[in-house]
Amino acid sequence: MSWKKTDKLMDTIRHYASFPATGVSLRQMVQFGEKPSTGTLFRASQFLAEELPIRLAHRVQELETLPDGLGEMPSVKKVADWYAQSFEEITQLPRPELPRDVRERLMKPAKIAGKGSAWLSEATPNPSIEEGQYNSWTGVAQQANGNNNGWGKKFPATRRYFAMVDDTGDWPPELHLYNQRFAQTLHKIKRRHDSVVTTMAQGILEYKRRRQRMQIDNNIQSFLDRFYMSRIGIRMLIGQHIALTDQGHYRDPTYVGIICTKTYVRDLAQEAIENARFVCEDHYGLFEAPKIQLVCSPSLNFMYVPGHLSHMLFETLKNSLRAVVETHGQDKEEFPVTKVVVAEGKEDITIKISDEGGGIPRSAIPLVWTYMYTTVDRTPNLDPDFDKSDFKAPMAGFGYGLPISRLYARYFGGDLKLISMEGYGTDVYLHLNRLSSSSEPLQ
Repeated sequence: MSWKKTDKLMDTIRHYASFPATGVSLRQMVQFGEKPSTGTLFRASQFLAEELPIRLAHRVQELETLPDGLGEMPSVKKVADWYAQSFEEITQLPRPELPRDVRERLMKPAKIAGKGSAWLSEATPNPSIEEGQYNSWTGVAQQANGNNNGWGKKFPATRRYFAMVDDTGDWPPELHLYNQRFAQTLHKIKRRHDSVVTTMAQGILEYKRRRQRMQIDNNIQSFLDRFYMSRIGIRMLIGQHIALTDQGHYRDPTYVGIICTKTYVRDLAQEAIENARFVCEDHYGLFEAPKIQLVCSPSLNFMYVPGHLSHMLFETLKNSLRAVVETHGQDKEEFPVTKVVVAEGKEDITIKISDEGGGIPRSAIPLVWTYMYTTVDRTPNLDPDFDKSDFKAPMAGFGYGLPISRLYARYFGGDLKLISMEGYGTDVYLHLNRLSSSSEPLQ
C-alpha cells in the first residue's frame, strides 16, 4: 500500500507551520534527561508530540514552495512525502486517557532539592555568540536558566522541553505503554529519514541536469542550509528521546541519551584519524596513508554529542588527506605530516587541522561551502544507502562534507572556518562552544 497525502493532511500541516519552533539547548537536554522516569519521559513525549510536527510542517511547506521548479524534481517530492508522512504518524498517535489526579501530578514540578540531585550549575552564555544569532526567533532573550527557561512570557508553560516531574509514586501502566509506542513511532520515522541527505542531493543533481547548471544559486544554497540544519535538530531530538527511553538497559554514567557529559576529545580525534587514514589507503590503494600528528591533552573533555564531533573530524581529516595525496602524487615515498592541534579556552574548544595539501585558490573558497561543489570531475551517482553506514563514505563524496560539518558545529553555537595558503596548504579551525547554553539555530 503506497502512502498518499490528502488535502486534509496538507491543511493541518499548514496550520502547524504557522507556529514557531522552540529551541532546546544542550544543557536543557542533559538536565532534563538525568533521571528519566515514566512520568518525566511522558512529559518529554508530550513536548515532542507538539514540537516535531511543527518542525516537520515548516519543512514540508518550504519544500512545496521552492524556487525555479526545484520542488518538482522527483527526489525532492519523495523527501516532501516522507516529511508529511512522519507528520501524520506523530499527530495521529492516540494519547492515553488519564485520570485527573495523574494529569495534575504530571504538571507538578519535581521536588528537586535534597540528596542525589546532581544539578548542573546555571549555564553561562558564550559571549562570542550574539543574541539571536543562533536563535529560532528573536525577541526572547535566551536566559538559559531553569525558572523561565528562556521562553520568556510568550509561551504557556506546557511548551517546555525541560520539565522534571514529581516522581514520588507509581505511574499507571498506560503511561509506560504510551512511552514505548511513542518511541517506536520515532524509531520508524528516524529510519524513514535515514537517506534524506542523499535523496535531497539526488534532487539537486536532477535539477542541475534539467536546468543545465553547473552551480546552484544563493537562494537554493540557503534553503539547503536551513533544511539540513533543521534535519540535524529533528534527529537530535528524536535520537535523544529514543536513547532516554532505552536507557534503562545499559547505564554509562557519563551519558545522558546521546549526549556525553565527559566527551574526551583526544580519544575521538584518534579514532577519526584512524578511520580517515583507512578510507584514504583504501581509496588510493596506498600501503600507508599520510601521517597525522595529534596534539591534545588526554584529560581534555567537555559536554557534547560524540557522534557529531566524530562526523566533523572525519570529514575534515578526509579532505586534508585527499589534498595531500593528490598534491604530492600517490607514489611519493614520504608525505608531509598533517597536524591536528586541540586547544582549550574558556568559551570554546578549538581544533585546528593543518595540512600541506597545496591549499585552495582564494576565489574558490566560497565554493567550498556550496553543496554539490566537488573538486572531483564527475559527481558520483549517489548511493541511497550512503547515509546508513560510516564506512561506505567515499573519499571524495559529493561535496557535502564541509557544509554539513559546519552546520553540525553551528548547531550548538560553534563554527567551522577555513584559511588557505594557495601553493602550500589549508588550515581548518573547528570551534566548539563549551558553555553548552546556546539554543538551537532554528529557522
